Amino acid sequence: MSEPVNGLEWFGREVDEALRHHGKTAAALAVHTKYKPPYVSKVRNGKALPSPEFAAGCDTFFGTSGYFARILARISQHGHPEWFVPYLRLEEKAAQVLDFSSFLIMGILQTWDYAEALYRAAHPRDEPDVIKRKVAARLQRRAIFDRPDPPLLWVVLDESCLRREIGGRDVMRGQIEYLLQLGRSPHITLQILPFDSGAPSAAEAFTLLTFDDPDQAPVLYSEAQSIGRVIDSASAVATGTERYDRLRADALSPERTLRALREAIKEYA
Repeated sequence: MSEPVNGLEWFGREVDEALRHHGKTAAALAVHTKYKPPYVSKVRNGKALPSPEFAAGCDTFFGTSGYFARILARISQHGHPEWFVPYLRLEEKAAQVLDFSSFLIMGILQTWDYAEALYRAAHPRDEPDVIKRKVAARLQRRAIFDRPDPPLLWVVLDESCLRREIGGRDVMRGQIEYLLQLGRSPHITLQILPFDSGAPSAAEAFTLLTFDDPDQAPVLYSEAQSIGRVIDSASAVATGTERYDRLRADALSPERTLRALREAIKEYA
């Protein structure tokens, strides 16, 4: 079979073919990989990006010697610029993702409409189908929360993230409603850095990743002019950690942040 344009459909189709070929059930695959049946169903239907652990589980379940892991490695890069791929590979196995969103909401928290508005503004000459592929690739990053051991995502959002109207008032209302939903998750903590908190300890967005693997050192990711860098310098990571701690200290508590999100939804309504 040829590789479809949609990488998720390709992976799901190959899982279905393997199940039929080996005479096995999706329920048995779920038990073997330790993922819930609804997640397996989403992967089979091309609605969710499989995690590296799920792909590896498919290979042991079907005895395919890394075939599904290789498919995942290929589709994980579709729709993303080459310079962003190293960060994505680290994000997929991180134990903690600590992000400061300085004026735009980080990609993994964006709704489809919000992300589409951003891509249309940044790439006005791209065809609609190209924009859709980029948005789909961005939203596929949410698959890290489908892992058996999802990471802790802690995001400090500058208040400007809520005030800058991306895509119009309806899009912003939907985006903030989604943030409110995510803020109730035990795996996600949100804090708003209000305007009246004064000068922030960092002016630009950045992300810190930490890992359970003792051989993988923490890293800092920063981006400017659509070029990103993964930095593993111990001094740079230490400086970023100190700045992040200051941002968290100056920000609203998670509880007050949820109240602020509710108020913002009323304003956009």
